[in-house]
Amino acid sequence: MDSYRSTTYHIVIVTKYRAKVIPDKESHHLYNYLWGILRNRNCHLYRINGIEDHIHIVCDIHPSIAVADLVKELKVASSKWMKHSGLFPDFCAWSPGYGVFTYSKADRSTVINYVKNQQIHHKRATFREEFRKILDDFGVAYDDRFLP
Repeated sequence: MDSYRSTTYHIVIVTKYRAKVIPDKESHHLYNYLWGILRNRNCHLYRINGIEDHIHIVCDIHPSIAVADLVKELKVASSKWMKHSGLFPDFCAWSPGYGVFTYSKADRSTVINYVKNQQIHHKRATFREEFRKILDDFGVAYDDRFLP
């Protein structure tokens, strides 16, 4: 029998010190690069978007891949690429941590639309407010001192 799955992961990664170093006019290059990594790892990208200091990825992760390993690969590879591409001259690194949350198939379109509308959303809320709300919605305990 083959293996079957239906998973929806929402990954959030932040630039070091939340530096605003991902210009909107160049972000699509980064998103395409990350999409290539996901595709090469047999993952399915549903949506990717963000603003100058963080990105959101909604995807299905192949069951042979540990989430932490995939996030590490995305951050390490994109960090090297961003530094050498010339498109992100102020980028120095991603923040060491990340957020990852799972959604049911019934909620997939909600999180996809949420990520799709990041630019609009961040006219009303800061990243810190956004991330706190996600953590609270999922019942994740956190120490505010360590939030990005």
